[in-house]
Amino acid sequence: MAATLVLIEHDRQQVKRPSLHAITLARQLGGEYALLVLGHGLDAIAASLVSCGASAVIVADDAALAEPLADRYAAVIAQAAQKYGAKTLIGSSSTFSKDILPRAAALLDAPMVTDVLALEEVNGERAYRRPTSAGSMLATVKIEGDRCVLTARATAFEAPAADAAPCPIERFDFDPASLPNGMQFISREQRASDRPDLTEARVVVSGGRPLQDPETFERLVGGLADALGGAVGATRAAVDAGMAPNDYQVGQTGKVVAPELYIAMGISGAIQHLAGIKDSRIIVAINKDPDAPIFQMATYGLVGDLHQLVPQLIEAVRRG
Repeated sequence: MAATLVLIEHDRQQVKRPSLHAITLARQLGGEYALLVLGHGLDAIAASLVSCGASAVIVADDAALAEPLADRYAAVIAQAAQKYGAKTLIGSSSTFSKDILPRAAALLDAPMVTDVLALEEVNGERAYRRPTSAGSMLATVKIEGDRCVLTARATAFEAPAADAAPCPIERFDFDPASLPNGMQFISREQRASDRPDLTEARVVVSGGRPLQDPETFERLVGGLADALGGAVGATRAAVDAGMAPNDYQVGQTGKVVAPELYIAMGISGAIQHLAGIKDSRIIVAINKDPDAPIFQMATYGLVGDLHQLVPQLIEAVRRG
């Protein structure tokens, strides 16, 4: 039995680090917690999790789960939560969990709170702090009942150190034939890249609409990111204009990042974008408009034409 079940994401080869931050929220809730991993061929991934302080690493390993089809994954997650008596189900705030965990919450008939930033106590009862209105305000939410589903904003919680005594790995058996089959896997498109993952990079360089075209975007944004060993991000406007792929999008409707250094090139600072970068340690803004809202949040600002300034900056970084 485990009071909390933490859903761990992976890319078939290794655990996605942002999902580990949800373990810290599980620890703050108190009581025992177990880690749940779904997929096929999970021996190495499960072994990498045994020292995270959990009571067990629960593995649902079957060919029927080789692809993350939401209806199947949600059914198995709900079955695991019920079998192990988990009152709380936690995942990280990601596209994966947004697709799957609301379905699991419905199957469990449990309320759900997304993007949890912190735990609070209101009149002696547990509550959760989360962003609302594109991150411009914070809401404190209480839920009724003893069961709930949560997603944790990774930038709000430190990743736990893997220094605990190893825990057992338990296989979760289920009937693959009983799983829903309303979805069918068609194909997977994945770009090979030597750049770090956007949500894990120490440095992120993002560009906005003034980059004009994909070639200029890659030359300036990609060039500076490569010079700094960082990842590439983009605003929604840049993605919609075809300058960058969708998985580069940073902001309320994209990825939330918290690197040590975030460089915003040609980004005015719409509230939806700022919601995705506000936890960055240092923000550098490059914009020709001195009144751009991004400068109100930026640690450092550079006013000027990015098409002239950024090549000079790239050259200076490479010389340095």
